[in-house]
Amino acid sequence: MAYFLGLLIALAAFWLGMSGHFEPLLLGLGAVSLALTLILAYRLDILDREGVPYVRVVGFALYFPWLMKEIVKANWTVIRACLRADLDIAPTLVKLKTVCKSDLAKVTFANSITLTPGTVTVEIDGDKLLVHGLYEQDSQPEAFAEMDRRSARAIDGKGAAA
Repeated sequence: MAYFLGLLIALAAFWLGMSGHFEPLLLGLGAVSLALTLILAYRLDILDREGVPYVRVVGFALYFPWLMKEIVKANWTVIRACLRADLDIAPTLVKLKTVCKSDLAKVTFANSITLTPGTVTVEIDGDKLLVHGLYEQDSQPEAFAEMDRRSARAIDGKGAAA
């Protein structure tokens, strides 16, 4: 029930904020569309922790600045590699085991890896990810452990993020 009420409040606030209209006809149509959306969400059985994102706002708000810092650090590494006279990259593929439990946390972790320059998540298979990296020494499984823990904590609410 909490997910249902949370989704109702979040969708209503989003609709009102985006439309900015308070005429009776438009408020009525908005209420009808909101009711249909909630009925469909209930019938499709997607009113759970993964289907209602408002419960993850704080975790993601804490994860996002850390991810931006990591992206900037990785950008610097790739820029230095591009500007060197000799191309000293050592591409590699590495398999990672993730601590993320939900599909959303796994996708967030995989996308975080891909957003970080010099690395691309090639495949997700269960709790294992196949990652391509430009530098073998920087693409070892332990290099992704902190990102894995932080994404699990942000999305699943588990794990240790220091």
